[in-house]
Amino acid sequence: MNKNFLTENTHISSWLYTIDHKRIGIMYLIAILLFFTVGGIFALILRLELLTPAKNLLEAKQYNQLFTLHGAIMIFLVIIPGIPASLGNFALPLLIGAKDVAFPKLNLMSYYFYIIGAIFALTSILFGAIDTGWTFYTPYSLSSEGRVVLMGTAAFILGFSSIFTGLNFIVTIHKLRAPGMNWSNVPLFVWGIYSTSIIQVLATPVLGITLLLLIIERVFNIGIFNPVLGGDPLLFQHFFWFYSHPAVYVMILPAMAIISELISTFSQKTIFGYKIIAISSVSIAALSFLVWGHHMYVSGQSELAGMIFSALTLMVTIPSAVKVFNWLATMYKGCISLKTPMLWAINFIILFTIGGLTGIFLTLLSINVQLHDTYFVLAHFHYTMFGGTIMAFIGGIYYWWPKMTGKMYSEIWGQIGAIIVFIGFNATFFIKFFMGSQGMPRRYYNYIEQFQPYQKIATIGSWILTIGMIIVLFNLIHSLTSKNKQANDNPWNATTLDFTHTSTPPTTHNFIKQPIIKDKPYHY
Repeated sequence: MNKNFLTENTHISSWLYTIDHKRIGIMYLIAILLFFTVGGIFALILRLELLTPAKNLLEAKQYNQLFTLHGAIMIFLVIIPGIPASLGNFALPLLIGAKDVAFPKLNLMSYYFYIIGAIFALTSILFGAIDTGWTFYTPYSLSSEGRVVLMGTAAFILGFSSIFTGLNFIVTIHKLRAPGMNWSNVPLFVWGIYSTSIIQVLATPVLGITLLLLIIERVFNIGIFNPVLGGDPLLFQHFFWFYSHPAVYVMILPAMAIISELISTFSQKTIFGYKIIAISSVSIAALSFLVWGHHMYVSGQSELAGMIFSALTLMVTIPSAVKVFNWLATMYKGCISLKTPMLWAINFIILFTIGGLTGIFLTLLSINVQLHDTYFVLAHFHYTMFGGTIMAFIGGIYYWWPKMTGKMYSEIWGQIGAIIVFIGFNATFFIKFFMGSQGMPRRYYNYIEQFQPYQKIATIGSWILTIGMIIVLFNLIHSLTSKNKQANDNPWNATTLDFTHTSTPPTTHNFIKQPIIKDKPYHY
């Protein structure tokens, strides 16, 4: 059997100390899927509690703790690192013809920072779960009985992992591209990861400093955000959202990058408008730093500031809409193959479009005041993050799974899982737009009888969604243990280097000889 990165050395220490980007990507993937499972279980318990207005499983404080942990785990341990750290680590060097990332040891250190941060987060749960919400809003986070300092330290450490990963990718893309690969023929996945990395490097330090100030104030009782001590709680919100709205694009830009790969490959057609898609990724990254104030329309900021932030936020819709248009134009008259990754890409386009269109309502000042902190915001957020990022993430896993493992999964069960997840997700979250428009506040433990039929539908939807996700997980795991035929080097007839110039699975150093680029990617 030919040696590859999986079989060259199978001792556990060879994985723990590896500097191979592919192994690091797989270790990230395992950890992220584990935390995704934990966060998903928390979400299921929350939905069971909301099945009826009365108490079912949890006390009010336990409910607050659970939705805080669900949000913190999903945001900081799953969605933000999800695509860049796992699929980005695995595929990026392969796509640009590099043997590895620019700083392999820094890459491994980034992984261990992620694990250390996760340990701090789990420790905070064991010794007193926080109930502040994943945003850690002051002044409540300064007086809460939960282990805010531990959870804040966890997020602070995770920030270092994010920054180091972003730096590594930026240098890799600039310095290690194969001969003949320039900025006009870099794969669109690389453009997406590059734009994401810029945001990670520039915005993450702001969150780190903010959490450090929160920890200092809580430990030493210094007035920074606490109004009783002369601090300003709105300052925390400005700092937090200056990072957290760019973080939304840290989550969604890599997802869009995956979709560009899937749409072109499974339409067997050259991508429509390559340059404009690439430019739109950079445009989204740049605009993401200018729109944080739309989270604070009801915080007392001036009408002029609200109008400016509203206008800037509307501008973000342009590059996002350009991407969707170009994907659909690529599919037009293409030889579309509805393989499992393509179904997840279609799921993404539909759900992300709904999330984007409902975001326009929240962008407008007059409507936002009515919908602020309601289930409408909750539904919009999940359509963007789960319907967007997670759908693309799973599509990307299915796409690169044969390259990662050398095994093909069951196509039928892959398609069934994609369809069931789509149905369950819409049953769970679409109904919340109606609840929010009728005034149902988010994060509430109890609610009036008016909303019970809606809550029942959402809870049943969560069960359908869970069944779909179990099928996805089982299908992937079963492929590792089954005797299915081995995947060939290019099972999708893709045109990028990761499939055309590497074996399945790739060798440790990716390429037998250095690729030289003569054609553009996606050229069919």
